[in-house]
Amino acid sequence: MLLSELLGGMEWKGETPAFDPEVAGITCDSRKVNPGDLFVAIRGEVSDGHKYAAAALEKGACCAVTETPLGLPHELHAPDTHRFYGEAAAAFFGHPARSMTLVGVTGTKGKTTVTNLVKRVLEADGTMVGLIGTIQNEIGREVIHAENTTPEAMELEGLYAQMRDKGCKYCVMEVSSHALQQERIGDSFYQAAAFTNLSHEHLDYHGDMESYFAAKEKLFSRCAKAVVGIDDPYGRRLLEDLPRIAGKELPVLTFSSEAAGADLCAKNIVCHPDRVEFTLLYAGKEYPVRFHMPGDFSVRNFLAAAALCLSLGLPPERILPPLQAVEGVKGRMEVIPTGRDFTVITDYAHAPAPLESALKSLKETVKGRLICLFGCGGDRDRTKRPLMAEAAARYADFVIVTSDNPRTEDPDAIIQEILPGLRGWDTPHVTITDRRRAIYWAVQNARPGDTILLAGKGHEDYQIIGREKRHFDEREVVAEALKTLG
Repeated sequence: MLLSELLGGMEWKGETPAFDPEVAGITCDSRKVNPGDLFVAIRGEVSDGHKYAAAALEKGACCAVTETPLGLPHELHAPDTHRFYGEAAAAFFGHPARSMTLVGVTGTKGKTTVTNLVKRVLEADGTMVGLIGTIQNEIGREVIHAENTTPEAMELEGLYAQMRDKGCKYCVMEVSSHALQQERIGDSFYQAAAFTNLSHEHLDYHGDMESYFAAKEKLFSRCAKAVVGIDDPYGRRLLEDLPRIAGKELPVLTFSSEAAGADLCAKNIVCHPDRVEFTLLYAGKEYPVRFHMPGDFSVRNFLAAAALCLSLGLPPERILPPLQAVEGVKGRMEVIPTGRDFTVITDYAHAPAPLESALKSLKETVKGRLICLFGCGGDRDRTKRPLMAEAAARYADFVIVTSDNPRTEDPDAIIQEILPGLRGWDTPHVTITDRRRAIYWAVQNARPGDTILLAGKGHEDYQIIGREKRHFDEREVVAEALKTLG
């Protein structure tokens, strides 16, 4: 694509280069510049790309796009290079998202489960569907590794292009607050977008809950229809704010497992160790539901997925059977087979609210003790560490404090910041820094009827220690620990 073609319709300033080069690629990382690339200087959390614009040109970049003039040859200016980068990436791949129906899900909890559920429904009649999410990206049945919940702009648009070229009719994606704040989603426009909930998470990046919420709201300025969970106070705020955010009245479907006034409601909820059963109310009709994922929050995830599919024009008769056929989502309240008289569950809950929600739901079904094993990630929000402990102590019968992804922090120092949250509670606990040993201890000390929740890792099959990513799959560790029981 010629530079002049790429720039067409985009907001930029400066003199068009005397020549009109072929743009080989686009990058915001000067270390990855190849000859002919367009370099976009972005101010990030750690470094400022403007410092490396000259180096990018020396490496062969055809042009540098900056927010402020640097006096460089072949330099263009954009008021917001984050936005420019996303839009340029979309243009480079020929705006592939426009050839598909996009479905977006944002919120603190439930994004992964809801997007996977929607994909299952849309695929039920053989339709090709793409998925972009935390666990992995998918093009139909093809699995593609995911590094971030929402990829950076060029990777995202490249995924869209692959989906388009392979015949995907839909793309269902988790839309993170980081991606929204950093304008990474380019010109993506969603036929339907859902808000699940908002709780204490990512404050190391956003600073406070209001900024976090403001980032989430951005999704609803670029969608045709909205789905909003109103059990959450931020969901109720969003519902009031939608006309302002969208600049018009948006068609909305609300869902709730508590409020009878929502468009989709659940009543007669019965929680079992491996499933939930309830009655779905929609448009004056009642539908019995048996959903094979445990926890009362699974009801809300089911409702959110159903509401999104309804927003896409699907009837309940096409939505409910495939949803009820889902056996589970990897790392989301996933039961690890033990063949023993106790249960082990792994879940991605790595913030106070998700952990509390998971434990509260399990507490209602456990016959023996509810044992919670968790840690906190290093180089991340430190304020949530004692809050995680408090959530565990409130609902668990026994707590095992261990490591998560310590990264460059001292694992024992992280644990010392977790432990104050246990003060004032009578819940017994142990601290075992090594997560493998902690899981062994939990399995070896389990009693008949106990349920062990391994919280924080979920789908992850690694631990980050220092700057090294080491293989660590809790399913394998549990299997190893079971062998020691004889």
